Amino acid sequence: MNLDELDGRLITLFSEQPQIGVLGASRELGVARGTVQARLDRLVQHGVIRSWAPQLDAAAMGYPVSAFCTLEIRQGRGHTPVVDHLSGIPEVLEAHTITGSGDLFIHIVARDNADLQRVIDAVVDDEHVIRANTAISLATRIPLRTLPLVRAASTARS
Repeated sequence: MNLDELDGRLITLFSEQPQIGVLGASRELGVARGTVQARLDRLVQHGVIRSWAPQLDAAAMGYPVSAFCTLEIRQGRGHTPVVDHLSGIPEVLEAHTITGSGDLFIHIVARDNADLQRVIDAVVDDEHVIRANTAISLATRIPLRTLPLVRAASTARS
């Protein structure tokens, strides 16, 4: 789906003021309420907006240690058994199939370094995981963001 300038303004507005509501967005953007609702429905339908859920901070919930692991998995059974195993570990925040020396790249969190060891032990406690290489994140320099991409995508079409 291609974003236009109004889509970009709408997404930016809801990202910066998530509680604004359709009527508030209509007033702020100077467009009809029905236009705002139709645009939002279209953005959701096409998967551009995946969720209206709050963004959570793992550190604020007591998990300040963040790490990234590259997993090498046993070949022949695919990724599904390992992904199923990882899905049962709450501290695994995301997993990606990758190219290169590993097979899966995962983001994990822990309460402290000792707890990180517990989480890593849980991650590798699967017969299909051969090896894990872990890097602890010392500081987040650019948090997960999509608004610059929205701005670039919506201005490219205008």
